[in-house]
Amino acid sequence: MVCDRCILVVKQILHEADIEPLLVTLGRVRLSGAPDKSKLEQLDRALLDNGFERIDDKKSQLLEAIKSTVIETIHHNSGFQLQVNWSHHLAEKLGYDYNYLSALFSTVTGVTLEQYIIRQKVEKVKEFLFYDELSVKEIAFKLGYSSVAHLSTQFKKVTGLTPTSFKESRESLNRKPLDGII
Repeated sequence: MVCDRCILVVKQILHEADIEPLLVTLGRVRLSGAPDKSKLEQLDRALLDNGFERIDDKKSQLLEAIKSTVIETIHHNSGFQLQVNWSHHLAEKLGYDYNYLSALFSTVTGVTLEQYIIRQKVEKVKEFLFYDELSVKEIAFKLGYSSVAHLSTQFKKVTGLTPTSFKESRESLNRKPLDGII
């Protein structure tokens, strides 16, 4: 799950399956007990019909928790400036050593965790550029880049365009869904 709308859809699916959750957050559902097999099958079908799936194994759950934490931090950050020490933030939030999280992420996805974070930040830059409310300098500051040049370099490596060129081109209409970024 990557947004508040996803949470609402999952809550509705659980309600329709007559399963009452204790907690539904980005990428995580906690139930009070284990539903019977027929309810789980109904739940699995409804989740798949809506583009979701239930993940039971611990490594897959941890991988989804990593992605959800990165997305939540970058895209749903209500603070003014994103200044994050990612190794500390992820280790603290998920309760695992960052080296383990990073190794698990790259082994499973084929992309380094650092690259995934950069791609998510670039997608957020695209959003800011699309809505044209902030200058590139303001965007760089807001997303915790050390300089406009640093933002521009990372942006160009990912998109092939500078932020200014991207803003002026039709490419800005080709944004990616957050859960489709790897």
